[in-house]
Amino acid sequence: MRQLLKSTLAVCALLLLAGLARAEVILTPDEIEQTLAHGPWPAVQAPDPSNRVSGNQRAINLGRRLFEDPILSRDGFMSCATCHQPDQNFTEGLPRSMGRKLLDRNTPALLNLRAHRWFGWGGDSDNLWAQTMLPILHPDEMDNTADNIKATMERGPYASDYRLLFGHAATQSSETVLVNVAKTLAAYQETLMTGNTSFDRFRDALERGDALAASSYPRSAQRGLKLFLGKGRCAFCHSGPNFTNGEFHDAGVPYFLGPGRVDAGRHAGLKTLLSSPYALDGAFSDDPHKSGAWAVRSVIPTHANFGTFRVPSLRRIAQTAPYMHDGSLADLDAVVAHYNEINTERLHADGEQLLRPLNLSSQDKEDLVTFLKSLSDD
Repeated sequence: MRQLLKSTLAVCALLLLAGLARAEVILTPDEIEQTLAHGPWPAVQAPDPSNRVSGNQRAINLGRRLFEDPILSRDGFMSCATCHQPDQNFTEGLPRSMGRKLLDRNTPALLNLRAHRWFGWGGDSDNLWAQTMLPILHPDEMDNTADNIKATMERGPYASDYRLLFGHAATQSSETVLVNVAKTLAAYQETLMTGNTSFDRFRDALERGDALAASSYPRSAQRGLKLFLGKGRCAFCHSGPNFTNGEFHDAGVPYFLGPGRVDAGRHAGLKTLLSSPYALDGAFSDDPHKSGAWAVRSVIPTHANFGTFRVPSLRRIAQTAPYMHDGSLADLDAVVAHYNEINTERLHADGEQLLRPLNLSSQDKEDLVTFLKSLSDD
């Protein structure tokens, strides 16, 4: 019996060693260095200095309740959660969002927002609370007014909560009350962070030199990571711990909405941003130092902005289909196929020099999708 046990243990040890050999780390030193730049995660984020209730638990609680309540729309028709559904990873699952009518763009996931510098597909805002006001006021979405929001905060079910945070709404201008409500919504949205994934555990194991732990990351995911860092050139735009550089690029997706209608992307977003009184350099920012305002001050609109859209984070990407600003790509296989066969004639003449057909094999495409899914298994 004892001899049988020893033999069994020996076989198990051999199988374990063989498994580790099959699952070894296959990245080069340069690829390991690039991998380390995509972490650590979760990233430590300080409160937003432009929002005095950022990180305030009372504001977070109020923001969550307001987010889910259609009271912020003109007629109780919809809430923030109507389009940004919690059980859909704060997306809608539709190609293009459905407000009071079919809108022009896909509903972006409200995840890891504190790490962003620009907000919205076109970068209409340089802070989260300003971006939050746009759907509240938009006639095709919540279609409300600052005056109505003030009346709600004066006499509605949230009046006492508002007063504890900001004072009596009745003594404040309608615009101030609207901004304050948006800041509670932003405080809540900042808490919507994704967790640690198998990629992060692999990355952290590499950083501490734990080859055994790193070897548990599947070979297919490692091959996909190598493509992501190398041949695919994905990491040029999807960089850093949040897998986005936060800027605007032409991804080769058509921006025609119909006869005579186009989505100008960043070109239109900049017009909104540069005319907004709610930017970080404006009077409604709570930051006396106006930190971060340098970004919008240094923006120079150009023709190349036309048809470019903000690079989304890839965290939890496998759970937030469909993809692109217009929701035109149904799943990750379609996304990989799009970049694999991209039509460079559709790109701006002075646009993305990085993009060209990748000529990936079937195995390559499968590996790349496996890697992307490893950013979504938190």
